Amino acid sequence: MADNRKEQERAELHRVIWDIACNIVHAGTVDQSEFKQYVLGVMFYRYISENLTEYVNQIEQAAGNADFDYSKMTDEQAESAKKLLINKKGFFILPSELFCNLQEKAAADDNLNETLARIFKNIENSAQGTESENDFKGLFDDVDVNSNKLGGTVTERNKTLVMLLDGIAKMKLGNYQDTTIDVFGDAYEYLISMYASSAGKKGGEFYTPQEVSELLTKITLVGKTEVNKVYDPAVGSGSLLLNFAKILGKDNVRQGFFGQEKNITTYNLCRINMFLHNIGYDKFNIAHGDTLINPQHWDDEPFEAIVSNPPFATKWEGDANPVLINDPRFSPAGILAPKGNADFAFIMHSLSWLATNGTAAIVCFPGIMYRSGAEKKIRQYLIDNNYIDAIIQLPSNLFFNTPIATCIMVLKKSKSENKTLFVDASKEFIKVTNGNKLTSENVETILNRYIERADKEYISRLVHNAEIEENDYNLTVSTYIEQEDTREKIDIDVLLEESKKNIVQTNALRSEFDGIIAQILEGGNE
Repeated sequence: MADNRKEQERAELHRVIWDIACNIVHAGTVDQSEFKQYVLGVMFYRYISENLTEYVNQIEQAAGNADFDYSKMTDEQAESAKKLLINKKGFFILPSELFCNLQEKAAADDNLNETLARIFKNIENSAQGTESENDFKGLFDDVDVNSNKLGGTVTERNKTLVMLLDGIAKMKLGNYQDTTIDVFGDAYEYLISMYASSAGKKGGEFYTPQEVSELLTKITLVGKTEVNKVYDPAVGSGSLLLNFAKILGKDNVRQGFFGQEKNITTYNLCRINMFLHNIGYDKFNIAHGDTLINPQHWDDEPFEAIVSNPPFATKWEGDANPVLINDPRFSPAGILAPKGNADFAFIMHSLSWLATNGTAAIVCFPGIMYRSGAEKKIRQYLIDNNYIDAIIQLPSNLFFNTPIATCIMVLKKSKSENKTLFVDASKEFIKVTNGNKLTSENVETILNRYIERADKEYISRLVHNAEIEENDYNLTVSTYIEQEDTREKIDIDVLLEESKKNIVQTNALRSEFDGIIAQILEGGNE
């Protein structure tokens, strides 16, 4: 019954989001590439407004004030609790600036854009000088309420903002003790996937299919019920990290969730996503910047679990920067990843950040498994030092806008055997409208193949590293796992017998045909 209710709530939420899109995007008011920023930003504003209200109300009601409602307090009364609330929640919102109070008066506010801009700035400023400052700084930068993208005039912009506020106000978000967080998370993923398929490579930069994300997470958690902390060097929207909260429970990620993101918009979305999934400001550390050139978290304890889907074949400075060859992340291999393909730079970075007892699971472009040059030398370093635990071939067409069959590289620093597991999971999928998809059963099947580490014809094979060396450090799964011949098997004896019968029948038909021709010719001569 509960699952059915959740599905109903999810369907209703998707309907409301679609209605907002029809009114704003499909009517030509806001470009679809900008739509999610505005919706997510305002959703976040509503979320923290209601989250703060709920928190204060619970405290007051527990103290016997049954009819208390923070949203109905005066700003002057609320100011007295400002410091306490910031210490606990990381931010503060005046009652007059709560989402519900703003939305109620929005249609009559001729300066709505300015009002909303001021509220966003006040929320960010409330965290200044506190531990949560970096988590809130610039969080609403991508929600530009004065942008011409919302309309050519102030009146048009405010009209769009009213539609946005009214639409988000209609979302049935439920009780915070029940389904709110799940619903917000689902809304986020729905918005991301809504236009990811039409956003080209830009969409694929931050959106990893949920099932692939789940598989990566489960691989790193084999044999564990808790970890010290989790990390993604190309964190995107943060969806990979948040799977740890879903699978383990956020309290079993003891020190929290860490990541770094180069794209400022995606960086902001990631921080919002953390809050929307009820990850407290003191439980995540998301940094902005280029991980390969300016990595953060240098001084942190190594990470017990690392997951990542770094951008494929992205350019980086490589050997054009003479400093990088001495970087302790890259120097052990004795060579840098090519300037035109930074894939192995992300892999070496992840290995450097990995704890001795940790596991890293990284989505990889297949070309890096067999190409020569610098990439071969890095593969040799990884194999000779026994850092690669497994290579898992995934089905093709799992990701938006790329039909390529990607693979997963699993890294460990403390292996008990000098062998590497190869798994061919290329057939573990179902077809859907826009490509292929891993089901829950597919995920569990692939995970079990990884856990079992057994030889299974056409599917998995545990290969001694010496054999990989003999194959010139080629890590392509098909090099070590024979492909099953699915062609129809033909019995030669049966085929010969049928051929003989066909010959007899053909000769009989030919004789019959010759007789007919002869009769025709005789008739013609009479």
